[in-house]
Amino acid sequence: MDLGIRGRKALLTGASKGMGKACAMALAEEGVAITIVARNLDMLEQTATEIRERTGAEVKVVSADITKPEGRAAALAACPLPDILLNNAGGYPPGDFRTWEREDWIGALDLMMLAPIEMMRATVDGMMERGFGRVVNIVSRSVKIAQLELGLSNGARSGLVGFTAGLARQTVARNVTVNNILPGIIDSDAQREHIAGMLEEGGPSFDEIWQQRAKGNPAGRYGRTDEIGAYFAFLCSDKAGFVTGQNLLIDGGGYPGTY
Repeated sequence: MDLGIRGRKALLTGASKGMGKACAMALAEEGVAITIVARNLDMLEQTATEIRERTGAEVKVVSADITKPEGRAAALAACPLPDILLNNAGGYPPGDFRTWEREDWIGALDLMMLAPIEMMRATVDGMMERGFGRVVNIVSRSVKIAQLELGLSNGARSGLVGFTAGLARQTVARNVTVNNILPGIIDSDAQREHIAGMLEEGGPSFDEIWQQRAKGNPAGRYGRTDEIGAYFAFLCSDKAGFVTGQNLLIDGGGYPGTY
């Protein structure tokens, strides 16, 4: 299927590895010029080289902290008129809410809610003026199935989802859609870091938890990052203009509800 986005420009945050990298690769394979943003310059350069070699696409890199105004300015200076925006950020480590201070909550909000909103504020009006735009936020299945140890992420990401529900209805008439991807267990560095944060002395080992989570999923496995990338690319296509304001699970059937 031709997704109809060849020649478009995309700005992707959190795109040096894992799901963000897979999303960048998927767009590059469709002929999109991409700008990838993350904090680690070495990892960004490695990812950019890999994408260029595989796809021949134009790839720009921006090493920046997107939670800071100067970081967002740097990203937008490199790609000032994006047709596609990916907001992606790693979550905070698992923990007990009794130990979290105000600074922890503010940091989580800055990373997982406020920075994505600021990026949308800077880009959606231009998208509407040009008559095409696709905004996708990678959040988490935890906004539908709250995980106790992920309270910081549950709260901040749910705030982002609530905000986008309103925004998506304001922009779609101008062919600008806003959707959220809700990954379940994905074979990624973020998943490994999550499990590492759950380890307790005398408790199950990393490998035991890893295997238990796979076996507990109806698919019997972890999702692949390229599956996230492919879904993302479709949402960014000219075929997906009637899909907006949606929270789309990619979790191997792990969510047990009907709706």
